[in-house]
Amino acid sequence: MIAVVFPGQGSQKPGMGHELFEHNTFARQVFDQVENATGINVADLCFNSDEEKLRQTQNAQLALYTCSLAAFYALKDCCPSLKISGMAGHSVGEYAALAAAGAVSLETGAKLVQKRGDIMARAGELRPGAMAAVLGLERADIESALGEVKNGVAVIANDNCPGQLVISGDRDAIAEATGLLNERGARRVLPLNVSGAFHSPLMEDSAEAMRVALDQVNFHTDATPVYSNVTTEPGSDWPELLEQQLKSPVLWTGTMERMIADGFDTFIECGSGEVLIGLLRRIDKDKRGLRVIDTATCDETKAALEMN
Repeated sequence: MIAVVFPGQGSQKPGMGHELFEHNTFARQVFDQVENATGINVADLCFNSDEEKLRQTQNAQLALYTCSLAAFYALKDCCPSLKISGMAGHSVGEYAALAAAGAVSLETGAKLVQKRGDIMARAGELRPGAMAAVLGLERADIESALGEVKNGVAVIANDNCPGQLVISGDRDAIAEATGLLNERGARRVLPLNVSGAFHSPLMEDSAEAMRVALDQVNFHTDATPVYSNVTTEPGSDWPELLEQQLKSPVLWTGTMERMIADGFDTFIECGSGEVLIGLLRRIDKDKRGLRVIDTATCDETKAALEMN
């Protein structure tokens, strides 16, 4: 079975989506629809911003949403008979998955992502926090170290793949955790350049603010299944799940393992880069990872699918 997956913040890069915008009508229409829904010239944002501007949360999230769906509709154009049985997205990528699946319209998803980006950009002002990537330690070892932290909240925020997790919480707590994790043998603990403690209990107020917007949306129940970051299972109550997602860990390893257990053997990453395909190799190297980021990779994916 074939799944499509959508990347989260960190995959953005200057110029993202430009080649598809120039060469695929359906991709270009996505940029136009997002601009009409949000009032933001996303093409200018993606093509003409430097790394620092594109790294800003409110910019990165809307850019990724747009480029992910542009790549998805280019894939659909390239492979009109493609049968997609499930989807998933990493953090903000979950909104692209829901739009691609038909749970919400592209325009509604864009407005939600715009709201989410603004809320998360302000989160650091409401409750200052920090995040850090932990390389070379397994989840149990990290949880053990975090359990000893005394200077505030420190939790696992992203379980991306074995040996690559992210922690989040109060600044002093993350500093303390960094020392403990280094003592436990972490290969590296890298501070992340973010404005808040995303996917942690420090996001409680932000999650409540997001819920107000989510409750105004009608999520369609007859959509392609989308696996939740929070539960690792196909979601249904999306206002609740997306509220929880802001203050809960992204269980990407578990999500991929659940999808594989459910019979998925091919994963197509639509968006910018191939971060999720790289994680898949760490989770199950025997499963096939394909990507769509431009016309060339779309053609490569089509050829690979036709070889089956």
